[in-house]
Amino acid sequence: MQRYVTENAPAPVGPYCQALSVGNLLFISGQMGIDPKTGAFVSGGVEAQAEQVMKNLDAILTEAGSCWSSVAKVNIYLKDMNDFAAVNQIYAGFFDQAFPARCCVEVARLPKDALVEIEAIAVIGA
Repeated sequence: MQRYVTENAPAPVGPYCQALSVGNLLFISGQMGIDPKTGAFVSGGVEAQAEQVMKNLDAILTEAGSCWSSVAKVNIYLKDMNDFAAVNQIYAGFFDQAFPARCCVEVARLPKDALVEIEAIAVIGA
């Protein structure tokens, strides 16, 4: 098992790591719309937070030697399902070809009152 840490994504807000691999599978912890430089949420609502979430995931994928085309599964957690279309549009912009398997659910509350959180499983070296 190998753990991955990058300064280009926010530090964890609890006792967990940004990502770890088991064999060639990379498990990326849920990312929120936090700017890694400031440690604060980006302003601009759910669209801005979703964009930052995807940038944070991208930084972790890069650190681990993976990429968007190697993402196999994504879980999206929304504070409000009415934001589904906006988040979907931003999310889709990060993939070039086939999309991974995915689920998207509305939750009562996210850490730090985030509007969106996304976690991913990817393959390293694929």
